[in-house]
Amino acid sequence: MDVQQLGHEHYPGNTWQDIAASDGGDLPPVLRAQSNPAQDLRPIPFERYNSPAFFDAEIERMWKRVWQFACREEHLREVGDFYVYDLARLSIVIVRAPEGLKAYRNSCRHRGTKLKPSNSTGWSQTLRCPFHAWEWSLDGGLVNRPCDWEFPHLPAADAGLRPVQVDSWNGFVFINMSAEAPPLLEYLEVLPDHFKRWDMTGWYVHTHVRKHVPANWKLAQAAFMEAYHTPFVHPEMTHVVGDHNMQHDIFSDHISRDLCAMAVPSPTAKTRLGEQEMLDAMLVGDGAMIGERTQVPPGMTARQVMADRLRTSMQADFGLDYADFSVAEMIDSLKYSVFPNVMFYPSPGLALIQQFRPDGHDPDRAIFDQMVLRPILRDGEFEVGELVEIGEHETFASVPSVDPFLASVLDQDTDIMRWQREGMYASDGGGEVLSVYQESRIRHLHDTLDKYLEKTT
Repeated sequence: MDVQQLGHEHYPGNTWQDIAASDGGDLPPVLRAQSNPAQDLRPIPFERYNSPAFFDAEIERMWKRVWQFACREEHLREVGDFYVYDLARLSIVIVRAPEGLKAYRNSCRHRGTKLKPSNSTGWSQTLRCPFHAWEWSLDGGLVNRPCDWEFPHLPAADAGLRPVQVDSWNGFVFINMSAEAPPLLEYLEVLPDHFKRWDMTGWYVHTHVRKHVPANWKLAQAAFMEAYHTPFVHPEMTHVVGDHNMQHDIFSDHISRDLCAMAVPSPTAKTRLGEQEMLDAMLVGDGAMIGERTQVPPGMTARQVMADRLRTSMQADFGLDYADFSVAEMIDSLKYSVFPNVMFYPSPGLALIQQFRPDGHDPDRAIFDQMVLRPILRDGEFEVGELVEIGEHETFASVPSVDPFLASVLDQDTDIMRWQREGMYASDGGGEVLSVYQESRIRHLHDTLDKYLEKTT
């Protein structure tokens, strides 16, 4: 089955590739590429979302073996900066040491007390246990413990903090709890090559909202891996965003993506807006950075005008030259998924990070982190956005720093999650039947997960 051909047949002249080509200019080769390997079209059992035993197996055999995004380099700018990353019952403290990034189990070698609180960031000259004051340098070596003579059975040289692997790429900091894991760049497979044009090291987290949602981490993530639901959950988006005509690609075990056109009507749209109306209603990640919407001159499209506006503002405000970037690179949703749980959007018009992980040790709850990136100003000054946490019944729209249109979309996506979770239990052991193309990346998530679960060592 040629799923690319299916797309061309159902949306003639209106696939993402067709829309990008109609803008004029050249797309980079990585955006011209399409990759859709054949898949086993089996149902996905709901127990993979709600079984405590399956959840425990994920923690032991997948989460403890994979590279996972933890924070950004700007969270750890100075020697002594720390950032705590939590996953279920696991906790890692990442620090900027004199020699560079280090990461340790967030657990005292004495009686196991957490060295730093969960979800905390800050600055610390050393890592000191709040219970009995054992103290370690940023390099992980024990430097002080009261009544040192009481511990001849644990010499100071053997009492260092337990390290985990840490590395960064393109400003993104990853950790891996397995000492046997391959290097980060090897794990990222094709991603570094695809991002050669998209340097994110000069960007920073401007807003960061963390929502606690009533859903398994895979269920929460899957809501952002397809647009099959868009006409029904986000009907207002169909006027200005592609959905069923998006492009979905699977490149390797750990890397997949979808490409979605902005400022165009969806094939599912009931009404068609004019170019000016589309520009005025266009979805962007950071509306404040765009400012007032301009007028669409005769003969131009909303897409071209928004791309030009972004190129101008990026050069004037941030000293970034995007003269050779295509319209699609400037404004479209270019969403790359890195297994198991993070999505990176490199387009200047929609520069986001979205992350999904278990909320405590509960298969029915997840944490959804939504971060909006902004370039660092010419003078080099910036302030990392403070984390805002909201509960299940609080809204993104209630957070002043979130773009109103983006907030409404996120609220619609998260509102449906409890319905889906409860329906999975109501099915009494059933499974989900995924579409061949639009939901292929969800199936791929499960395929890659199985490869980790099946490993015996």
